[in-house]
This record gives sequence, C-alpha cells and structure tokens, in this order.
Amino acid sequence: MKILKALQKEMENKPAGCFCPDFYRCKGYEKSDGRSPSAVRADGIAALFTKAEPYIYKNDLIVGSIRPYFVSLNEDEIKSVNGYMAKYPERGFLKNADHFAPDYFTAVKVGIPGLFDRIERSIVSHSDEPDKVEFLYSMKETLCAFCDKLQLYADKAEELFNAEGYEKSRLQKIRENCITLINSAPQTFEQGLQLVWMLHICFVSEGRYAMALGRIDRYLYPLYERDINNGLIDEEYAEELLSNVFAKICERRYTGGDDVVNICIGGVDEDGICSVNGLSYRVLHAVRDVNMPGPNLSARITADCPDKFLDECLKVIGTGLGYPALMNDDVNMAALARKGYDIKDVRNYCMVGCIENFITGKQPPWVDGRFDPIKYLLAIFERNDDDALDNISSMDEFMAIYKENLAEGACDYVKCTRAASYVADPENHTSPFMSCFCDFCIERGLDINMGGSKYPSVHGAVLMGIGTVSDCLSAIEKTVYIDKTASLSVIKEAINNNFEGFEELRKTLLEAPKYGNNDGFADKYGVWYTNTLSDMFDGYTTNDGGAYYTAMAANISNIDAGRHLSATPDGRLAGKPLSDAASPTYGCDIRGVTSTLLSVSKPDYTRCACGTVVNQKFSPDAFKDGKRDKLLQLIRVYFSRGGQEIQINSTSREVLQDAMDHPEKYPSLVVRVSGFSAIYITLSKEVQEDILSRTQQTI
Repeated sequence: MKILKALQKEMENKPAGCFCPDFYRCKGYEKSDGRSPSAVRADGIAALFTKAEPYIYKNDLIVGSIRPYFVSLNEDEIKSVNGYMAKYPERGFLKNADHFAPDYFTAVKVGIPGLFDRIERSIVSHSDEPDKVEFLYSMKETLCAFCDKLQLYADKAEELFNAEGYEKSRLQKIRENCITLINSAPQTFEQGLQLVWMLHICFVSEGRYAMALGRIDRYLYPLYERDINNGLIDEEYAEELLSNVFAKICERRYTGGDDVVNICIGGVDEDGICSVNGLSYRVLHAVRDVNMPGPNLSARITADCPDKFLDECLKVIGTGLGYPALMNDDVNMAALARKGYDIKDVRNYCMVGCIENFITGKQPPWVDGRFDPIKYLLAIFERNDDDALDNISSMDEFMAIYKENLAEGACDYVKCTRAASYVADPENHTSPFMSCFCDFCIERGLDINMGGSKYPSVHGAVLMGIGTVSDCLSAIEKTVYIDKTASLSVIKEAINNNFEGFEELRKTLLEAPKYGNNDGFADKYGVWYTNTLSDMFDGYTTNDGGAYYTAMAANISNIDAGRHLSATPDGRLAGKPLSDAASPTYGCDIRGVTSTLLSVSKPDYTRCACGTVVNQKFSPDAFKDGKRDKLLQLIRVYFSRGGQEIQINSTSREVLQDAMDHPEKYPSLVVRVSGFSAIYITLSKEVQEDILSRTQQTI
C-alpha cells in the first residue's frame, strides 16, 4: 500500500499541454504518403509508439503511461495534425473502434516472438494473395514498434538509475522485464502483467476507449501460481503489482474523464469448472486498495463458487466503491450460447465497457445504442384521436397496437444503427495492431473488421425503462379495462397537461400495481417486454452478419430520455427520468428487497445476450459481519431464480445528501452510477438525484 499511495500522490500532478497522441501518429503519416492504406496505418502506429519520450514514475513497478502523449502545439502543428487525420480517418465507437477485449491469453502464452512466428507462417501460406501479405507485414511492423517501445522504456529505466527519488533496484527490474519481453514470452507474473499493461497503454494511445483487461485471473494465473509456489513473490507483492497498474487506469482523468476498463474475475474454465483462484482475490483486493473509478471490476458468480469469494466481493462493495458488479454466470452463458458460439468460447466470455458480455478476443469491437420503448407507447396516444382511443376495446388490443409500434421502432433503429456503423472504405480504416490480438486475424491475413475475427460483429440494443413500461401498462389495464375509472382519451388529456387538473387520476394511476413488488399483475409486463423486444431484434443482423443483442443497461440515458418525454400513464411527470436499466422505478418498489429481486428475476434474461444492470442501494449496516451473510444468501437466491446481474451502492442516503450540500467534504466519495462508478461530487445534479432516489434497502 505504501508504494501505491506514493504513486497516487505523484499522479496528482497533471501533465502540461493537451492529450494529443495523433501528433506523434502523424509523424509516421508524413513519411508514408503514397504507400498502401495498411502500410500508412502501420507507419502511423509505429511513430505513435516510438516518437513519444517514455515516462517512468518514481514509484512505478510496472511501466507504461499516457503522460508522454500530452503535448503543447502551435497553430501550424494543430493544422498539420488535423490535415493528416482528415486524410487518414479513424473509426469511432459506432464503427467498431474500441470496447474490445484483446486475446491476452495468447499474448501471455506465446509472447510477442510467438506472434511474429505466426505472422511469418501466415505470410508463407498467403504468398499468392498480395493484399493479405501486405496487411500481415503491416501487423508485423506494429509489433516491431511495440518491441521498440519496450526497448525505449528499458533504456529510460537505465538512464534513471542514479536519478533523485528513484530506486535503482526497481529500475533494474523494470529494465530486465522489458528486455525479456522483447525476446520471449513472459517468464514471471510481473513480466506477464508488464506485457499486458504496455499493450493496454498502446491501445489507449491509439485513441481507443474502454479496452478491457478481461479475465486477468485466468490468463495470468499460471505465472502467478508458479511464482507463488517458487517463493518469487508473495500475495502482498502481487497485490502491490496489480494496484500499481490499476491506479494508472485513472490517468485518463487527465483527459477530462475516467476510462471504463473492465476487469473480469471468477467464472468457469474451458471445461465449465469454477475457476476462482488465489489471483481472483488479489485482483479484488488491489481494486479495493486503489479505491478509484476506472478499474470497472466484474465478478462472474457461478452457482458453486465459494461463499468466501462472494463474501469478499461484498466486503469490497461495502467500502462504498459499488463494485464489483456481480454477474450470474449461468444466465450469461446461456444467453451467449443462444447465439451459436462454440461452448469453450462462451465459457471464456468477459465484459467490455460497463457490463456488456463479450467473446474474448474473437469478435470485432463492441457497438451499442439506446432504444426507448416508452415513446412507442406514447405514440398510441399521439397517433389516435379520442374516438379511436376509446374504441380500443381491450388490453389485448392495446398491447397488439403497442407491439406494432415497437416493431416499427425496432426496424427504424436497425436501419439507423447499420447506417451509422457502415464504413464505405474499410481498407482505409484498418487496425493492424489490434488485429494482432484477435483470434484468426493473423491466420486469415485480414483486419479485425474485414472478416479477420472468428465471429462477426454484434450490436447491443440497450432497452430502457422496463419499470416505466410495466407500470404504465399495469396502470392502463387496472384503470381503463378493470376498474373502468378512466378512459384512454382522458388519460391522453391528463398526460398532455402533465396531470394539472387531473390530480385524482394521477393518484389512481400511481396506486396501480407496480413492477418490483413481486406482484404478478405488473410483473407480467416485464416478462412480456423482455420477450417481445428480444424476439424483434433476433430477426436482424449487423452489416457483416452478426447478431443484435438486447440489454437492460441504460447507463444514465434514462435521465436524458425522460427529459424529452411528456408525462406517462404510470403517473410520472413530464421531464422526469425513466426507470433505470432493469431496475424497478425508484420509490415504487415498496415491499422490500426480497420482493424487488423476485420481480426482476421473472423476465427470461437468457434472451439478453448483452447483459443487464440492476441497481440496488443498501444501508452500510447490511455489510457488517453477521448481516452480510444474509445479503449473500439473498443474492444466491436471486441468481438461482434467473437474475442476471446486480450492483450495489452501500453509501447511506444521509451521506449522499450531505455530499450534494457540502461537496468539499467528499472529494473521494465513489458511487456506482449504472454500469460504471464515479466520484459522486463530479456527477451532474440530475445524476446525483437519480442515485439519491434509489430505494434504500435493508436486510
């Protein structure tokens, strides 16, 4: 912990200038005009990796930093960079640029020399296909540049041997590790971690966001186990190494925000056996020690994983961090298996970004978007006059109309997202470095986004407002078709007037059964919602033939979506947030946490291959010894009944309110927002209030 705290203190000093890696990338483009697109890309990446001066913190154990990419540019330099980047544009998120889990398993196992060997063999096998050979040489050039980067860091470490504030023995180890990785696969846990972190820094320097570290307790475990058994490291030092890396994920704050780097622990191995191991605990504790947003930790919870592991997860959550997010392994694997992936690949899934399930190192980068079913419900009122509305004679007829609207919306959504992800000239948007870490790209001699990966791309249609939809439909059925206390036309007038003059009707709508109370009357609509929309999106494919996944993980989009919508038939007022992700509408789940989790486990989440987010807030008291076991058993039951995910805030309402009123007292208060954690006082007031409004559960 001493080294970690010293490193974090060093990192408080923000670098001068602006984060502009493209300044260095363009140094490669300057010499490349006239070469093939893939060669130009490789030259740009090579310059990116080698032109920036390496930076080593005094308290570094594992080197690699984004600080070298902060530069101060004059107007002519800015103009030059913009000119080259317009000529050689990069893919963005909607065009499969990032949110990727590299194949670190292979990288750690065979090392960079092993990847060179694979490329050489592929060049021979594709000798009569010049385009593929050219791309393979581009891949090779980027790996050579990566080795050059390692050498630069080795040289920098040697240069600092006698520098003030640096410990020579640490620098000697850093130099040794970097040189070893140039010439062989990693031989120790420390070297394996160094390789992975330097690769990650290279991806970040390319401008890629939310690049996952993936199943770090699986691909580094053989090295960890061997070093522990041979007495080369102990558990404390392993945690120190990991925290040294995880702390530097937070360097992204220098650019104006955190990087959502998903780290996955737990789950099963390729044979389906629970793989929780000693390194799983070391990762968990290292993230706890760093105590900052950025390392977005996800724990795959199997039915037979040790209670000790789940309890340790709850202890970390109970510190206030809000992670790890807890993932139901059985449900996630069943959801992915529906898509036809090989079972061994399914078992090796991890998460990218917030909670998105991803086939590790075997598909192009992730893409998603928000789909708002509420507006298609409101469209029923907007498209029909009073007579037409009141001629809808049954709830079944109302649901049939709503389903037609949703189908129309899903079709439009797919058209828009396919257009947004289309790249007219993919050969000018290749990713030779990232392709080195995606299975089959080397063997096929193809880019990750041009058929190189084992599986095609996928798109996540992120569904919002299951609670709001369910509550609206429940209120309509109860009020219009059972009690007959109001007509659809009257509800239309009420929502158009934001319930002004219709206060009694609003009270009636609010009193209708609500999703999240284990009441089948409302909960059946959550089941319908999940099945109906999953069926609709199952009928579509991405531009390269991949699947459309569904998810319940609105992030904070439920707030913005609600801002633009009128009042709704559940009694919600205009402009107010929609329900969050897969959670019930906050404040409507009034029968306790058991009823809430029984409700949200009713939908068939094996239909949601992307994943879901269920946000819950417990009082800090729930994480104390004696009560924490009850919380553990509650989660076990919830998962056994089909719940897909749960993430928990453990900060009291009183503390959150005080942080809003006196932010200066809480500079490091971390909370779980939705699929990510953040410093509470940096969030907008709307987001703070949304977190504050979550039902405070007790055990």
